[in-house]
Amino acid sequence: MQTQHIITPPTPEEYGSNMASYVQQARTEDLIEGLTASYVYITGLVQGLTEEQLLYRYAEGKWSIKQVMVHLIDAERIFSYRALRFARQDKTELPGFEENLYAQTAKADARDINSIIAEYTSLRTATIELFKSFDEEALQQRGIASGKELSVRALGYIILGHEVHHQKIIRERYLKA
Repeated sequence: MQTQHIITPPTPEEYGSNMASYVQQARTEDLIEGLTASYVYITGLVQGLTEEQLLYRYAEGKWSIKQVMVHLIDAERIFSYRALRFARQDKTELPGFEENLYAQTAKADARDINSIIAEYTSLRTATIELFKSFDEEALQQRGIASGKELSVRALGYIILGHEVHHQKIIRERYLKA
């Protein structure tokens, strides 16, 4: 039986400078604990909002909170897929993704927030279990995505930091309005 281990933050050599702010925003010494706490926080944040609040845009061309939530789902799914490929020592270079196209075509604003939260919950559970399954060797594996080398461990912290980044935007630009 595999013992549970703490997944500590990656070193700067494990990710490109373009991802440094996400890794730094994760602010935890235990990835699984951080992913769990972030899940509790963001679901609590959006669950009580009105439809008007969920559809609000703080500026022309900006996403609604529903679109932000679906963006978080899309990004986490893609980053987790990359982590799986790299952990399995797949050396195929992986392309980036166009987040604005994804947001535009996802039709998030037409969805019920409970459906979005249910999808997010399932994905976060799967992400946590995936990262718990990685041993130290798998966490250290690296691959190339969007032209940058990343470790599996860094991808976990990028998932968390990316979400923390968007939580801050929701608090400061959507809910203070």
